[in-house]
Amino acid sequence: MKLRVEEVKELIPHREPFLFVDSVLEIEKGKKIIAEKLFSPEEFFFRGHFPGNPIVPGVIITEALAQAGGVLFNYSFRDELKKEGFENAYLMSLDRCRFRAPVVPGDRVVLEVELVRRRSRIIFFSAEASVDGKKVAGAEISAYLV
Repeated sequence: MKLRVEEVKELIPHREPFLFVDSVLEIEKGKKIIAEKLFSPEEFFFRGHFPGNPIVPGVIITEALAQAGGVLFNYSFRDELKKEGFENAYLMSLDRCRFRAPVVPGDRVVLEVELVRRRSRIIFFSAEASVDGKKVAGAEISAYLV
């Protein structure tokens, strides 16, 4: 199943300029998501990171991965979460976070996130970002349901 940005906005609370999932290419309920983000040269952070040599900050890449995880989790379990009294999830931790190559203006980043497990209020994901099939970042992400 594919989702457009309007459908993504129904699943997570983020909005421009801090929405970093443009579309969902594939989603397997309760298992994994493949989403994408095109970083246009007009992104707000390129003006200062870094002038003359703009790259996407690593925290933005990890935020994009976390947002994709949020889309996956809410797509998969939104009704159950509401019944349990949860409204949202907040980023809790990034572990084994690695950046392998810079992401530059014009790059289309593919965000692949797998749901590893849920333990009570904590959700665990495994995440990887790539550009043109080359891994640029990866992390283990956890979020806390509120």
